[in-house]
Amino acid sequence: MSLSHTNPTSTNWRETTSSSLIFYNKHTNYTMEHIQVGWELLLTIIARTIDEIKTQILTRDTKGISQEQMHEFRSSFNLFDRKKNGAMDTDDFRACLISMGYDLGEVQFARIMMLVDLNATGLVSFQSFIDFMTRETADTDTAEQVVASFRILAADKPYILMEELRRELPPDQAEYCIMIMPPYAALGAVADALDYTAFSPALYGESDLQHFQLLHHTPISPLSPPPEMLDPGFRK
Repeated sequence: MSLSHTNPTSTNWRETTSSSLIFYNKHTNYTMEHIQVGWELLLTIIARTIDEIKTQILTRDTKGISQEQMHEFRSSFNLFDRKKNGAMDTDDFRACLISMGYDLGEVQFARIMMLVDLNATGLVSFQSFIDFMTRETADTDTAEQVVASFRILAADKPYILMEELRRELPPDQAEYCIMIMPPYAALGAVADALDYTAFSPALYGESDLQHFQLLHHTPISPLSPPPEMLDPGFRK
């Protein structure tokens, strides 16, 4: 049923009250004009809510996030949208990220704001927030996939040998991995054993929030090959 069918301020009502010379009701301070304005406002709010829900469903389906994740993102956003205007200001967004366990310095946070607030308005919309959190989730998934790929190359060992990298990867990629990948430090580790579990998140899981943190001890040169060229699945 269309909402307009239940409109209490229809033309018939207006005609009936006018023809009966009813212009005032001592039992209420509201006039027909008040009711009309309130009804139109309610219809606008309902239509806007429906559009927002449709957008969220489309975002969920196209970005591959679960209903639980969408609910979590919406709950976090609503909690820190303290002015209830559909956007978080800078302080609210920082507080939201901290509540989710991210420890951000000024430089890191400024970089994140450049990503979520392209027009420098000082506000983060729900759509920008969803886009950002989706990238964070996707980065984590990619890191896990790369760890699994290295594990295959290492024949299920928790480490990979330099000789295995040189055998399985093109020379430039193999040498790059050997240069960046930390030694495998477990007790009884063999010589030339490298820790691909620690290396993969730093290479592929370098999310927007982690960009300035993951490679703190082993910075990568700006001239280094891009991560997509170092996928273990990219064989000789």
